[in-house]
Amino acid sequence: MRKMTVVFDDDALYTTVKVEAARRNQPVKKLVSQALREWLEAQEDAKLLPEIEKTRAEWQEKGGIEANEFFAKLKAEAKTDAP
Repeated sequence: MRKMTVVFDDDALYTTVKVEAARRNQPVKKLVSQALREWLEAQEDAKLLPEIEKTRAEWQEKGGIEANEFFAKLKAEAKTDAP
């Protein structure tokens, strides 16, 4: 476990964090850690978004279909191929 001191320059933010932690019945450190984790994950997702959009555009350009539609077609084909 590592320790860090967080200095709030904004009294309203400090109060809001303390109240939210009390409302959730959890320590402020847990609330702040959770918020930081979620923020870091959002940053990572934001970096991936352009690549996802590029891949999606390529998929649509090449006539891609949704997974559920693909599996429905496979199932239908399997029924017609059955003896």
